[in-house]
Amino acid sequence: MTSTATRTLVTGGASDFRLRRAGSRKREQLISWAFLVPFLIAFVLFLAWPILHGIYLSFTDQSLTGAGGGFVGFANYAEALVDPVMWQSMWNTVWFTLLSTVPLVAVALLMAALVDRGLPGQWLWRLSFFMPYLLASTVISQIWVWIFNPQIGAANNILKFFGLEPIAWLQNSDTNMLSIVIATVWWTVGFNFLLYLAAMQNIPPQQYEAASLDGAGAWRQFWSITLPQLGPATVLILILQILASLKLFDQAYQMLGGVASDTTRSIVQYIYEAGFVNYRFGYSAAISYVFFALIVIIGVAQALVTRRKKEQ
Repeated sequence: MTSTATRTLVTGGASDFRLRRAGSRKREQLISWAFLVPFLIAFVLFLAWPILHGIYLSFTDQSLTGAGGGFVGFANYAEALVDPVMWQSMWNTVWFTLLSTVPLVAVALLMAALVDRGLPGQWLWRLSFFMPYLLASTVISQIWVWIFNPQIGAANNILKFFGLEPIAWLQNSDTNMLSIVIATVWWTVGFNFLLYLAAMQNIPPQQYEAASLDGAGAWRQFWSITLPQLGPATVLILILQILASLKLFDQAYQMLGGVASDTTRSIVQYIYEAGFVNYRFGYSAAISYVFFALIVIIGVAQALVTRRKKEQ
């Protein structure tokens, strides 16, 4: 009798434990979903749905005015692939990326090396190097419009000081892209500087001390210790910089007053013009996905190159 009662109590206790455990799991799942649902709603509304709707629009002749909307198949893509303005805009974007990426990496590395090696007043250097990155693109554009002003700008005053002729920086097709690159480098180099500085400060100081004992100077230490250990940071900066440069629009549009030029019109600006100036939403969507495909190709190629270097 006693053993039967004991077994009954044990069985009942185990059953209660299983019920409490199941209830606890359900509560944990509900709590998890409570945290996930707001993110999922935002993801669907602001990422997944716009992407899917944009793909749909690229197969229609939808207009900004609400007219059209009929299915046209691959007509928009076929038109985009033979559109000389689109390819010129694409080349302008690539050219800007090539011109800006090199100084944005090299100048950031130089700035970080100077601060890391112990310049006096480091907090002031860090603040002055990084501060422009915190400014809005509209502020940056207005600053450099005044600097490049043909009559009273500081850029031409510097040229006059050295006995050179003044230049219409933003009006001349030979220099307007270079002007945008200079403004962009001054604006965004602080972010890359911060990444390089963080990477340099992670290098153990014992390595520099050992190199000093072996007679290595500052230049040798930089080439043999600092640069090799900045490889991962450099790859990260290159990827981020290329992706950022390919999205050129704000500063070019604002510095040139919204005037499209064959030498400065970026692909993002052409997408804007197709959709919001010419009211061709469907064609604008098609161009944006052609551009997206090229970015994916660049990203995949960069990842393969990086992986191959790591394996070697």
